[in-house]
Amino acid sequence: MNWLFPLSKGSGPLPPVNSLQQQRHRQIESLKAAHPSLAEIQKDVEYRIPFTVNNSTISVNVLLPPQFPQEKPVVSVYPPVGHHLVDSNNGTMITSPLINNFGMHSDLGKVIQSLLDEFWKSPPALMSSGPAGFPYNMYKPPYPTQAFHYGSRHMGPSHTPPAGPGPAPSPAPMPHPGAESAHGHPRAPAPYGLISDLPLPVPTGDSQAGLNGHIYKMPEIPESFPELCDMNLMQLSSMSENEDVLLEFFVSLPQLKQITNDKEELVTSIVDMAKKNLQMEPQLEGKRQEMLYKYEQLTQMKSAFETRMQRQHDLSESCSLSTLQARLKVAAHQAEEESEETAENFLEGRTDIDEFLTSFMEKRTLCHSRRAKEEKLQQSINTHGPFPTSH
Repeated sequence: MNWLFPLSKGSGPLPPVNSLQQQRHRQIESLKAAHPSLAEIQKDVEYRIPFTVNNSTISVNVLLPPQFPQEKPVVSVYPPVGHHLVDSNNGTMITSPLINNFGMHSDLGKVIQSLLDEFWKSPPALMSSGPAGFPYNMYKPPYPTQAFHYGSRHMGPSHTPPAGPGPAPSPAPMPHPGAESAHGHPRAPAPYGLISDLPLPVPTGDSQAGLNGHIYKMPEIPESFPELCDMNLMQLSSMSENEDVLLEFFVSLPQLKQITNDKEELVTSIVDMAKKNLQMEPQLEGKRQEMLYKYEQLTQMKSAFETRMQRQHDLSESCSLSTLQARLKVAAHQAEEESEETAENFLEGRTDIDEFLTSFMEKRTLCHSRRAKEEKLQQSINTHGPFPTSH
């Protein structure tokens, strides 16, 4: 919320950035570069990545502790799912070795991308439907929220501004809940998810692609709000501590009103589209019945075609050269046996010579004729194959 309470022109110099803060900033930039749909919930502390798998939208929540990247990030999912990378007791906390072994030399963007790739390869199963939206109050970080120093100079409760000419200075602002004094013990952490009824935060990108490829142009967020410039420090401090006043201010912002109106228009268009789909249901049912009838006809035609193809194959086999050759060979052998039997009957005196000559010559001629045809077929098979093509 540093953008809500910007430092005034009279603020002192900002503290130097140490090595840990530089590494933290590089890790956050890596996360933003790897995931364009990243939503910033709290600057430098909490980020959220929505992704869709099996027609279900799941949010991956990334919490960065104060000593990150020396301390490993806290990564969770919502709604609760069943997966080998997720704790089976609550179904939300990710227990992947990539998170448990996170160190100074790890890359946060690549680690989160590896988790998403694993979810794509092995889709998680939803444990329960849960309420719509992300439960802001469900996850509380195990550390105080960042302090916000506003006004000309941060002053503790025991410090008073120096006296000088001019109008009396404004009362010293009360420290923000969760802010830590420079020389004192840390204060109790403020409730996480202060404004739980507002829509999801605006993603860091200029546009957000939906499930159907529709790109929504997010409204531009100004760096400062003119309404806050007219307030004194006491009013700003009161607003930061009063959730109702702060919520009322956010609701009155034109950017939030535009998002709300766009959402209502989108819901209306979705309802109209659903009604049109319901009106087309009878036509679709008629088309479906027609397609089923045509499919049954095609099935019957396919069965008849396969039967005729089998018949044609059988006829082709019976009329092939190799089949005819085998039949001629059997017929020639049969004619030869009959001629041999006629000769045996003549030698045994059971037939006269005229009958023997007539029958023997006829059967031997038939035998040699069939063998000659068989040899010609063999030559044709050797030249053209068993299934010659007609020209």
